[in-house]
Amino acid sequence: MKEKRKKQSRLDRILEIPEEISSVKPKITIVGFEKMVVENFKSVLEYQEFYIRLNTYMGILNINGFHLKLGEMTKEDIMITGKIESIDFEEIESERQES
Repeated sequence: MKEKRKKQSRLDRILEIPEEISSVKPKITIVGFEKMVVENFKSVLEYQEFYIRLNTYMGILNINGFHLKLGEMTKEDIMITGKIESIDFEEIESERQES
């Protein structure tokens, strides 16, 4: 688990691989106010039509809105659709201490 949290490896730097591709930091892509893709998530903690909580390697991502639905999902990526009103992030306590 600690290996996934470390910074870019030497090979990644030599090959000039962007950090967002080689790390497990969550990457959030929002299209308008109605579609969002979260990469590098661990699990869905809560799912309601107005509230979704996702566990990531860096903390908990809270998505608030209306008519929220979970769309396409893989092991690491998830699509959320609906009227997205706000997004906030709860940092994991142990991550804060390590930094």
